[in-house]
Amino acid sequence: MSNAILLALAPVFFVLALGYAAGKLRIVDNRQIDSLNALVMTFALPASLFVATASASRSEMTAQAPLFAIFGGVMLVVWAISYWFRRTVVKCPSADAALQALTIAYPNLAGVGLPIVSSVLGPSGAVPIAVALAAGSILVTPLTLIVVEMSSVQGRGNGRQASTASRILKALRRAVTKPVVIAPALGIAFSISGIELGSVAEGCLTLIGRTAAGVALFLTGLILSSQTFRLDAGVLSATAMADIVRPLLTAGIVLYLIPIDHETARTAILLGAIPSGFFGILFAVNYRLDSAAAGSMVLASTVFSIVTLAMTIALLFPH
Repeated sequence: MSNAILLALAPVFFVLALGYAAGKLRIVDNRQIDSLNALVMTFALPASLFVATASASRSEMTAQAPLFAIFGGVMLVVWAISYWFRRTVVKCPSADAALQALTIAYPNLAGVGLPIVSSVLGPSGAVPIAVALAAGSILVTPLTLIVVEMSSVQGRGNGRQASTASRILKALRRAVTKPVVIAPALGIAFSISGIELGSVAEGCLTLIGRTAAGVALFLTGLILSSQTFRLDAGVLSATAMADIVRPLLTAGIVLYLIPIDHETARTAILLGAIPSGFFGILFAVNYRLDSAAAGSMVLASTVFSIVTLAMTIALLFPH
């Protein structure tokens, strides 16, 4: 089991370190990263999410409905608590608080989750990962982008000229038209409708989609190389929320509130233990917001998850 965890986590840290070293050694300019960010968020990741969901059979997708609902609900609860804490206690601006809450609530399913779950569950682990990614992209990501977009509109001084309702509608439209939101929703629709993606289309999208996790991790390391790592109370609380509270909350729901089958419950708890993801960093770069806090959260959460993931796997999958 320790070998499986090492095999899953070592590549993650290697690619992060590679991006970090490339930035520190000035092999890649860690200040001019817009093109890499666009590659990940506009092309590679949406393609990966679409193929993962669209290629699943209707029965596989419908069987994952409880996982979608429960894990999506957990992420929304963690997001709401984290956003409230960042706004009221840490006193962050609303946009920064939303992106930090996204970092905490939405785990690194593509970079860490997929190799971990595949090591534990085998090839069948790709479907719950895709469903969990879709839940985050459809539920938590648009909520975050709405807050950021509304903050952006107010920052440009348009808040007085438009009603609150029109600002919300505009922010919602901009959020749900992002490729990273549309792709998994469209993929689920393909899967449920029974429409075949086709081997040519799947092959084309898979080729670009395979770059998503690696480039995103490299980009995360590149961004971190331009920042100073901060291990303060905010980062420590975020790490505790992501690596301890999130899996415990998931366990409480599946064990006491919404009983589901044993395998789905174990998978949901394992997904809840995955460390913080990099979406908050990438969106912060895209919107020209503070990415240093989110970067420190991702790094601290990923390091600490070596312990928490090992404990989770040992308890849930002892054999």
